[in-house]
Amino acid sequence: MAKQLAEGRTVTGCRLLSGGWSSQLRGLTLDDGEELVLRSFVKPFFRRHAPGLLSREASVVALLAGREGIPAPALVAVDATAQHCDHPSLLMTRLPGVVRVDEEDPEALGRRLDLLAAQLVRIHAVVPEELPRAYQAWTSPERVLAPAGGMWERAADVIRRDPPPYRGRFLHRDYHPGNVLFTGAGDGLRVSGVVDSVDTSWGPADLDVAHCSTALALLHGPAQGLAFRARYEAQGGHGLAVGPDHLYWRLLDALAYSPDAGKLAGPWRELGRTDPTPDVPAERLEAYVRLLLERYG
Repeated sequence: MAKQLAEGRTVTGCRLLSGGWSSQLRGLTLDDGEELVLRSFVKPFFRRHAPGLLSREASVVALLAGREGIPAPALVAVDATAQHCDHPSLLMTRLPGVVRVDEEDPEALGRRLDLLAAQLVRIHAVVPEELPRAYQAWTSPERVLAPAGGMWERAADVIRRDPPPYRGRFLHRDYHPGNVLFTGAGDGLRVSGVVDSVDTSWGPADLDVAHCSTALALLHGPAQGLAFRARYEAQGGHGLAVGPDHLYWRLLDALAYSPDAGKLAGPWRELGRTDPTPDVPAERLEAYVRLLLERYG
């Protein structure tokens, strides 16, 4: 840290930030009031893959810096191989706002989800000079560990095919409410930050829509997950697949959560959502998969 700060600057405060699952986040305050965030990979799996993950995130943060319509942090420094830190780390500016996973009245929640969809449309409009890596699937028919039953077998069969053809887009790839910051309230609510770009890649817009949809289904109920496509398209998103092709991308994401959907309840509790027990995400995932098969199957 000392080597990365401007001459004369010192760190006067440090505290752990809540909500991180893949990494440990620290909020740092400098003597002039500036705030930074130090993101460190401490879990063995993420530490092992940190050189690629953090180098990619550093390049994406640099790409998005100052880009109109996408409030991303600015890169300060990166130590992807832990040459200077206890753990592989990335240092960036801190954005204003907070993560919002609370349940509000339907109108207020709908406004927030519309903003979430509009921000994703702007991300997909990015055309980088150098394309990021191709997307990676997070499950496969052989890796799906779903409960026994005809519905789950049918769902796994949907992704037992070659990926549908698609038009490539710039993907955040881990876009969900936990990686978006908001400021304001009511009509003044705004997206103030989009974070966690370690998985940025090139692929179908359907995949980002699918990932956010799954998160919304587990957090706010299956109906909200199912409806996110309509919100995305109402905000100007286009080019999504239809019918079985769109179902493929939705289930390719949703099935990656089985049987561990309950692990999300921990980070949610850290962010103030104490109502979902570990059983709730699993129950919602099952209901969501059933709705997807009914809608697009």
